[in-house]
Parts: sequence; C-alpha cells; structure tokens
Amino acid sequence: MTALPTFTAHNGFTLPAIGLGTYALWGDAGADAVAGALSAGYRLVDSAFNYENEGSVGRGVAASGVDRAEVIVTTKLPGRHHRTAKATTSIEESRSRLGVDAVDLHLIHWPNPSQDEYVQAWQALVEAQQRGVVRQIGVSNFLPAHLERIERETGVRPVVNQIEVHPYFPQEEQLEYHRDHGILTEAWSPIAKAADLLAEPVVVEVAAAHDISPAQAVLAWHVARETIAIPKASSREHQVANLAAASVALSRDEVAAITALGRADGRLFGGDPRTHEES
Repeated sequence: MTALPTFTAHNGFTLPAIGLGTYALWGDAGADAVAGALSAGYRLVDSAFNYENEGSVGRGVAASGVDRAEVIVTTKLPGRHHRTAKATTSIEESRSRLGVDAVDLHLIHWPNPSQDEYVQAWQALVEAQQRGVVRQIGVSNFLPAHLERIERETGVRPVVNQIEVHPYFPQEEQLEYHRDHGILTEAWSPIAKAADLLAEPVVVEVAAAHDISPAQAVLAWHVARETIAIPKASSREHQVANLAAASVALSRDEVAAITALGRADGRLFGGDPRTHEES
C-alpha cells in the first residue's frame, strides 16, 4: 500500500492528503463504506454532528480491523450548540456516538457570526482538549477575522480550517493565509459536485495527459496546492481511485490552468461564512 503524502500544522499535527467524506453515508451501508475505505488505505474520516451518521462512522471504524491509533476520526460541532454548556454536552455526545475514547479532530462547523457565540464554542473545544476527550481542535468555514479572534481571545490557534475549495472556487488568498499561519486546509466538495467541472476541457486535457480520470486530475490539483481533499466515496472503485490520485504529480502550468477556472463567486450554494447560519 503506497503511503499518502502528508501535510503538517503549526503544532506538528499531520494529516494525509486525501480523506473520506461521509455526508449522506448512513446506516449499515455507511458503516460498510467507512470500513471498506479504511481497509483500502484511508486514514482520515470526516463526519459531523449534523450529518446524523456518527454512529455509523464509529461502527465502520471499529469493524475495519485497522489499528485505532492509525485512524483520524473527525466530527463537527453544530451551530445550535455554540454556547458553553451546549457545546460541552455536544462534544461528549459526539464522542459517545462515535464510540471512541477521544475524538481525534473536532471542528466548529460554521462560525454563525450573527449569533456571535463561536468564541464560546472554541473555548469549549480548548477545554475538551485539555481534558483529553478531544486530541486536536480546529474549525470549518472560518474567515481570517474569525480565526484571529478565537486565537486572540483564547490563546489557541486551530490546526485545521475546513472550507469550500474546488477549481471553481480556488480560495487562493485564504489558502495563503492558512499557509502563513500553519493552519491545514481541508477542502469540502473538492470536485464541486462533479458533473460540470469534470467536463471542463482543461480538466479533461490534464487527465488525458496523465492517463487518469478527470476526478483524479482535480484531486491531484488539490494535493499540488497542499489542500486536503475529503471527497465522499461509497464504492471500493472510487475509494481506490481517489487514493491513487495523491501520487499524481501535476506540473505548475497544469495546476495554474485548473486554478484559472475560478469564478468571482464560485460557491456551490452561496454559503458565505460572513452571513451563512447553520442550525
């Protein structure tokens, strides 16, 4: 099994270049998909309280036969649980649902700036890490101003920010900010719901040049930019293909050509962290 490239945060925490997204992987089928992915070589699994599948993800991890110490299980704190007491309870509930002694990586799902409670949520994660029930802590969909505020008010910098990144929305400025501050970037919806993007001539051309699929070309683009892609994949075929993409080296010109697909606002559903509110 070929080892995946890894990227390292400011505190030495490392993540593999490709992880498994689990949104809409539920029940027995979801558990089987997670177990199959781990047996195929995945070591990063991404879930969330609001995906309503933490139980299935936990069962899949346990059933995989992979040493628990090798697997990074991620979940996320929902917007309705930002206040201190609710956040503390939610963190414990996620750990119970997942069936783990400690969550490897716990993120705040969205900042929900209008309710202005994300600092409380971050402090709850800091304290959970101090208690040992969470190993590493990070955020999702945070802008630089949000990141700076939580560090200023708690003294703790996130190791990860999971944000929307794909060729239609390459987020070059945000990625540069993360690199400058040692924050790892995870990319949700890394192939932008697939259909239109995978038919783009430049993506098809790059794929043909490397004898890979268009989806693999996009995932290789993420690896070249040091973003950690977490595509959902339920079938063994797609899981193996996604992992293989991490070993494909694109040229600087190929990366630039795919990045040039970026649009003024290429967001998939208008989820702007300045205004979006998650329940």
